[in-house]
Amino acid sequence: MTQDRLAPRYQERGDVRIETLIEIATLYYYEDVTQEDLSRRFSLSRAKISRLLQRARTDGLVEIRVHQSSSVGAELEKNFIDRFGIDRLLVSIDIRDPDAQRNAVARLVAAHLEKTLSPGKTVAVGMGRNVAAVADALVTPPCGGVTFVCAIGGSLRAGEHMNPDHICRRLAARFGGESETLYAPALVTDVAVRDELYRNDTVKLTLDRARRADIALIGIGDLSEDSNMVRMGWFSPQEIAEARLGGTIGDTMGYDFIDIHGRPAITSMQGRVIGLSREDLDRIPDVIAIASENTKAPAILGALRTGAIDTLATSFANAHTILSLDEATRLRPTSS
Repeated sequence: MTQDRLAPRYQERGDVRIETLIEIATLYYYEDVTQEDLSRRFSLSRAKISRLLQRARTDGLVEIRVHQSSSVGAELEKNFIDRFGIDRLLVSIDIRDPDAQRNAVARLVAAHLEKTLSPGKTVAVGMGRNVAAVADALVTPPCGGVTFVCAIGGSLRAGEHMNPDHICRRLAARFGGESETLYAPALVTDVAVRDELYRNDTVKLTLDRARRADIALIGIGDLSEDSNMVRMGWFSPQEIAEARLGGTIGDTMGYDFIDIHGRPAITSMQGRVIGLSREDLDRIPDVIAIASENTKAPAILGALRTGAIDTLATSFANAHTILSLDEATRLRPTSS
């Protein structure tokens, strides 16, 4: 796609001139000018700069090719298969921008789905930024006949884009399939309320369908200041602090809080989310865990040690950090 052919489109949009877009893309990709610096230089918000860079790639102004040694990725994958018993590792190159990193990991998951999904299959879908990014990364024509089922309740605080219902609908639109909503909140006040909702016929029917899924798409959460549950205010600062002090390092899809050894964490936050359990995930043939953020290596390690994950999608930096953490924190047998 040439500059001359694209120019009328940008004029019709009333957006930045194509020459400006090319200049921004050139500075970012060739001269390593950060998005923050570009924001100041062009008097545009950082979010606007990010969208323009994405558009430059979508419209064909920027084409990125990475020639990565297949032997390096294969050796890393073998290490993960041998250590954690997973089926495959989808590993992305390291990118400084967190949004670009998330999109790169999501494209690997999208490619995996495009190869493995076929009419009649069911996908249980979690929530969060990493899972949401997969719906935007699919590029091949739809195969049709795939059902996407919410595997966790919804939350107003999550926003439409990151809610499982919205993600399911976008995935279904991309694949030409159908989506099914879980009519329940993601978070409840206590275990008794959760158990009552589990007995509701509508909730039970949807969760039973999710339990019979062929594939599950889940995120791995941590307790950093930028984590979803912290930003959404699901739990109080005191609860988060107490959980950290008690050894909680993360969660799988918003439930089943775990320590770094993959054991259930002892915390008051446990058991208050409506969704599939760890035992439910164990029965799904391909549980795909997606985590791109470099703060999540300990949480990813804990999730791997649960044994529930079949496919891990992350970055090279995270993968190497996880292997080092595994060596440093592996439980050694005690001598009798």
